[in-house]
Amino acid sequence: MKYNLTDLTWDESEYNALKKCIKKNSFTMGKEVKSFEKNFAKKFNSKYSIMVNSGSSANLIAVYSLFFLKKNNLKIGDEVLVPAISWSTTFNPLINFGLKMKFIDIDPLTLNIDENLIEKSISAKTKAIFCVNLLGLSSNLSTIKKIANKYNLHLLEDNCESLASKHKNKYAGTFGKLGTFSFFFSHHIQTMEGGMILTNNEYLYQVCQSLRAHGWSREIENRKFFSLPNDKFKNKFNFILPGFNVRPLEMSGALGNIQLKKISHFQKIRYLNAKYLYKLMRDNEDFYLQKFEKNSSFFSFAFIKKKESQINLKKLIKYLIDKKIEVRPIASGLFTNQPVIKYSNYTSSSLKNAEYISNNSFYVGNYPKNLFKQIDYLINTISKYKLLNNK
Repeated sequence: MKYNLTDLTWDESEYNALKKCIKKNSFTMGKEVKSFEKNFAKKFNSKYSIMVNSGSSANLIAVYSLFFLKKNNLKIGDEVLVPAISWSTTFNPLINFGLKMKFIDIDPLTLNIDENLIEKSISAKTKAIFCVNLLGLSSNLSTIKKIANKYNLHLLEDNCESLASKHKNKYAGTFGKLGTFSFFFSHHIQTMEGGMILTNNEYLYQVCQSLRAHGWSREIENRKFFSLPNDKFKNKFNFILPGFNVRPLEMSGALGNIQLKKISHFQKIRYLNAKYLYKLMRDNEDFYLQKFEKNSSFFSFAFIKKKESQINLKKLIKYLIDKKIEVRPIASGLFTNQPVIKYSNYTSSSLKNAEYISNNSFYVGNYPKNLFKQIDYLINTISKYKLLNNK
């Protein structure tokens, strides 16, 4: 490919970290994972973090943990407000646990949930807002949190695409009761597979620890919320919640500790790439880009066709692929158009912005390497397509 969607961000340090785990025969979750959890929470100004095997599992555990709250807990049939566009694993846990989704339209500039539509969408059955910070750009989290507090709603953040982004000088992923993160290959840091949950709530922290490992109590060090039998032998297999096994590998924790030190450097390069592209696209007659915010972590670059443009997007995308430029749809697009929706309980009002974005956009990659040449190639390729098709 001449313009990849992503690229490896490892150097010798990551490979040495893997070698140390292998030399010690340290493969299952252990000291490196615990260290990464501690360092991650400190980096993002949170009290607690729980590492799991993926961002998808982070969403699964975060949503499920709210069923075990002692007050105002989620129940089957409760309503959760969600943006109309996100990745599938934002929505799947809500389907899995029998929750009703109410889809809210997006802001066409930010591609995030339109906070002006949230309050009017709240009903007597609404119990939570699952906010998504898409493609590196934070939602208007301060406003959304005020709404959540006003109506006593749980606020969760899917921050899997927006690690290190900020809203009003506070890290995205730390506004809600729980925030989730992904460390998949194409994301801001790469730990092979991996994800994280952040929270400041000690009770939810211990619930999430149990849920990620079979529902047992073994990993919970300070078991102040759960009583245990006075039998050390039986406590080895003491199950307190109906959990899963979504534990991370020790090697992923070791990689996370290395990558975490590089986040600031990675972010600077992503920002410079974005600044360069946005300058070139400032007066483009066919496309606009996702709203530029300096505090975005610029996961990727979304190209949205302007309504007045005559360009054939389907043919352009094929042309870009033929010219070895990797392109993707924006997340799952309008999720109500996905076949899996037939398994869900949902409702929505008008989703015209999400529908338009789904049918008139694509994105290209951004990663922490100088992409000026790739960006030039992309812009020139789009121009060549127009010249060829205007003859």
